[in-house]
Amino acid sequence: MPHIVVAGATGGIGRALIQQLLERPDTIVTGLCRRPDAAADWANQYGDALSLLPWDALDPAPELALQEDIDGVIYATGRLHGEGIQPEKRLEDLDAGALATAFQINASAFVLLVQALLPWLRHKRLKRIMAVSAKVGSIGDNGFGGWYGYRASKAALNMLTRNLSIELPRRIRPVTCVAVHPGTTRTRLSEPFQQSLAQLQVHEPHDTATNLLTIYDGLDTEHNGQFFSWDGSSLPW
Repeated sequence: MPHIVVAGATGGIGRALIQQLLERPDTIVTGLCRRPDAAADWANQYGDALSLLPWDALDPAPELALQEDIDGVIYATGRLHGEGIQPEKRLEDLDAGALATAFQINASAFVLLVQALLPWLRHKRLKRIMAVSAKVGSIGDNGFGGWYGYRASKAALNMLTRNLSIELPRRIRPVTCVAVHPGTTRTRLSEPFQQSLAQLQVHEPHDTATNLLTIYDGLDTEHNGQFFSWDGSSLPW
């Protein structure tokens, strides 16, 4: 009975991932979100197959108590805009507090979550760890600039993923740890940019979840340390 942890459970992509995972027989999911009580009606329909636990990406040291070993971790949280954060168009827009928040949510919280979950990852089955990153976090692909905090924090997420991919096989093999660009998705994160989205291929959350889980299901140890796009192709770091 695979047990998968999804961080960002009530976001557009996170919720879609959980819905599709729980369509599978004998799968259990632990969803992490800031306010499980606000999503209780949605979560209750899945009975014991879904547990929502309180978790905040801004908490530097999450304390989690799980009942089962973990077979997979999907980090599906991130912030481009919100309270105190807006995508920067030029150097003068930079703010130290906003940068620190972007790095905490988009990067640091991922590796701290894996640290907290390590006791439940020490079994002998294959563990799949997937960080939902962004193509704009690719240093090699950056030809436009701007969005300093989001780009840099997603690049940091990629580096943390790469670091984990080197350390974890020494400690909890077999394991595979990858970063994935989900494609532009119609969620709260992209909502303020509807005019720009008209020129892009935009996915609905359900389709993004399908693409991500196709990659997730195909992961094995030979994929460890890679950066994938939503269609399974490789992206430059």
